[in-house]
Amino acid sequence: MRYRLRPLYTLGGYLAAASLTLICALITAQIVGRLIDRAAVALGGDRIGLAIPGLSEISGFLLVGASFLGLAYTFVHGGHIRVTLLIGRLSPAPRAWVEVFCLSIALALCLYLAWNLYWLLDDSITFNETSYGLLRIPLWIPQSAMLAGVLLFCLALIEAWLHTLSVAVTRPGTFTINDSGHE
Repeated sequence: MRYRLRPLYTLGGYLAAASLTLICALITAQIVGRLIDRAAVALGGDRIGLAIPGLSEISGFLLVGASFLGLAYTFVHGGHIRVTLLIGRLSPAPRAWVEVFCLSIALALCLYLAWNLYWLLDDSITFNETSYGLLRIPLWIPQSAMLAGVLLFCLALIEAWLHTLSVAVTRPGTFTINDSGHE
């Protein structure tokens, strides 16, 4: 299947990868800082105090961003776990309709999640909510990444649903797993 919004999903994948890379860089910097402190003490000096305050909190928020922003990218590349034990045994026409049904449920759940994330984000902005850790990070920042990732996933599901429905209606006997949005 050819996704028309693939560049958008790829952007989400790159942002997810950038989040993971940033986590790795921050943790590496923290480790190097501790090693420098340890070396300074071993050489008879004082600790320099090289530390990143709130690293676990920042890493957690970046992990949230990576997890949600990568949803659509992973979906269009067939990286989500699928249980095809039952659907794989069906002939193409019924398989197409079962796939439409499964995509419908996934889309409904995803839209429900997006709706609730929107209201969570709205509350965080309205009440100026911040995290409780060492750093007072406004919660709308990680929640925005969550909502953006879920909305991208909704778009990918809509594209896959429309294409699968089209195949199920017009040429159900030719349906393959690639027609449901996976490469």
